Amino acid sequence: MFSCIGCFWVLLSSALVAICSYSFATPAWIVKDPLRNEATVSFGLLWHCSESMDHMYSCYSFAGLGKFAEIPSVSWQASVVLCCGGCVLLALSSMLAFITIFLPSGACERRACVLAGYVQMVSVFIMGSGLLVYPFGLNSSLVKSFCGNSDIYNAGECQIGWGYMLAIVGVMLTIFLPFFANEGTGTPACTLLAEVKCPPQTGPKALSSSMLYNTPLHR
Repeated sequence: MFSCIGCFWVLLSSALVAICSYSFATPAWIVKDPLRNEATVSFGLLWHCSESMDHMYSCYSFAGLGKFAEIPSVSWQASVVLCCGGCVLLALSSMLAFITIFLPSGACERRACVLAGYVQMVSVFIMGSGLLVYPFGLNSSLVKSFCGNSDIYNAGECQIGWGYMLAIVGVMLTIFLPFFANEGTGTPACTLLAEVKCPPQTGPKALSSSMLYNTPLHR
């Protein structure tokens, strides 16, 4: 498959895997405003970082090896599982999309594209759910100790960081991937379903149908 839409689908899939992976790893999801506070503090999906007045910057991981329980909120734990799981599915679908480039045109190629499209659709729902669940953890005691009167979907003295916004943009762009998968082979996915449900007829019945449609009308 070397169609323009197919190659664009593969490139966009790879780029979105990189964007989502980077946004999930960055600690800039919730940021403490340095203009109104004495120190800068930021929270991410997996990291917590702080910068003192003498510009000493330190970070530590919430979900290190054997430290998953140290994530300060059940909502953030669920968000980690959902976002990372969706990102893994997106990476697998991107690999499958890359493989379709080397497949010959035909039913096998279309099946691979349809499968990759379904996996990408599932990854969108999983990562989107993780992003929606994350703000529920703003009412944890750790966040309140830095952000003041924070609550669910209320960051208090903190604000939404660019890392969280980048994750939202990445997931929104991922919504378009299944549509490109459908058109990536130049043949819609419904053609594959038609081939499975309506196999070509053979034998006397097919011959009689062919003669029926090819017989000219006499006036």
